[in-house]
Amino acid sequence: MGIIIGLVVTFGCVLGGYMAMGGYVKVLWQPFEVVIIVGAAVGIFIVANTMSSIKDTGKAIMEALTNKVPGSDDYLELLGLLHRLMRELKTKPRNEVEGHIDNPEESDIFAEYPAVLEREDLTNFICDYVRLIIVGNARPHEVEALMEEEIATIKGDKLKPYQALQNSSDGLPAIGIVAAILGVIKAMGAIDQSPEILGGLIAAALVGSFLGIFLAYAVVGPIATKVKGVREKGIRLYYVAKQTLIAYMNGSMPQVALEFGRKTISAYYRPSLEEVEEEAGRANEAQAA
Repeated sequence: MGIIIGLVVTFGCVLGGYMAMGGYVKVLWQPFEVVIIVGAAVGIFIVANTMSSIKDTGKAIMEALTNKVPGSDDYLELLGLLHRLMRELKTKPRNEVEGHIDNPEESDIFAEYPAVLEREDLTNFICDYVRLIIVGNARPHEVEALMEEEIATIKGDKLKPYQALQNSSDGLPAIGIVAAILGVIKAMGAIDQSPEILGGLIAAALVGSFLGIFLAYAVVGPIATKVKGVREKGIRLYYVAKQTLIAYMNGSMPQVALEFGRKTISAYYRPSLEEVEEEAGRANEAQAA
């Protein structure tokens, strides 16, 4: 919603200010300039990116439009799941715990935390490192280094749509200049026409530069920044899981390990200590049942 409101304000102020100066909106409507600029930008985008990145960019834009970022409830579910798994590790035989992490989709534990289970990458991340804890031979600092490396890889993959959109934004002003030059070439072909006709052709050419710069800095660039912000907030879930599990591997009790994870959450979304304790208590009751 924020993106839509922002774009409405941007277009309204730009067009409104132009009209207030006495400009005519119909002069800005140059469909073939739009075809040149947008068509070239889309073509270059396809050339520069893999099909998987293109599809993920569409998904990332939808996430940005809906502001799909983890909230307090998502973090609470994650902490609740981690607490439940750590309790299972302390109290249950190895084979019982392995049954949950080998098939999380069929696990009754993971089923209680759908917000985590629907994030397949995060679920796999948690299961992989719980499996390492079960094996028991890995050293905490080695696992932490491995986690950091994997999170960096995940972050690089998640931010590919941002990089693709930002590259498109950087190229749009130049594409606008290309469209403007083509318009000037057309105008020069009518140099023998009246000033009214020639002026209209030159104005149409200048619209190309306007569109290229406007789309770059007022549309595509801000959307790219929004995509980056949304994806980075989603990656924060991995850091919460990492800090919690590493604290547990270093000997902290499950309840204490949760506090390590809670402290890595942004203050704006961080659940209170009482909320975490309540969620942990609910997990304990579920385990006892």
